[in-house]
Amino acid sequence: MTVYLHGHHPTVLSSHTWRTIANSAAYLAGHLREGLTLLDVGCGPGTITAEFAERVAPGRVVAVDADEGVLERAREHAADRGLDNVEFAVADVHGLAFPDGTFDIVHAHQVLQHIADPVRALSEMRRVCKPGGIVASREADFGSFTWYPEPPAMNDWLPVYTEVARANGGEPDGGRRLVSWAREAGFTDVTFTSTAWAFATPEERAWWAGTWGGRMVHSTVADTAVEKGHATREELERIARGWQEWAAAPDGVFTATHGEILCRA
Repeated sequence: MTVYLHGHHPTVLSSHTWRTIANSAAYLAGHLREGLTLLDVGCGPGTITAEFAERVAPGRVVAVDADEGVLERAREHAADRGLDNVEFAVADVHGLAFPDGTFDIVHAHQVLQHIADPVRALSEMRRVCKPGGIVASREADFGSFTWYPEPPAMNDWLPVYTEVARANGGEPDGGRRLVSWAREAGFTDVTFTSTAWAFATPEERAWWAGTWGGRMVHSTVADTAVEKGHATREELERIARGWQEWAAAPDGVFTATHGEILCRA
């Protein structure tokens, strides 16, 4: 099983806890109905999970993640929202411990780009989905990200991150590969869409630079980059300063493009 590259440092969880159906699963929202059963794969701190549980109640939501620590945060979040139709468990998407045809919807957000075998994962997601149900995935496509202005200190951010992610067994340009992966996993009815996160206000820039510039010096991404020889601490600190320079620009904008698939099982 591929180790999750980003880990769960506060700089990482800052972006994970920001995620909602509106900003991260709008392509799936129209298919959510009361009474459905839903599996949320790689749920992280559970903010999207909790909204799923509210939308499908009294239907059941099962949320799984490879990390027990982040699942505790997800449980606390669900409890704070008074949800009683969601349960959490440690699981590996490459081998889900559920019978065939268990769920109406199987969902994953920012999961397939991080794992060594996304086709096997999609095959498992297809297996546990009911016939006629939906398997949904949304993945970033880092090679399509754009930003302006382009501080020289930030130039190495994407090359370094891409190298580290691929060396860890992931594919940071997963968004553009979703249809290919889905078809290889046996799906024939696949709908592809693309949406983006956009950051342009001073507050948005400061936050986005904090989560990404921060993880380049504090998170498991940084530790792995240094340990494996992809960058030095000094180089990573320079990249982080570049992020802050971008955030301080009054005309700064950042677009984070994603691919999305809805697959009929």
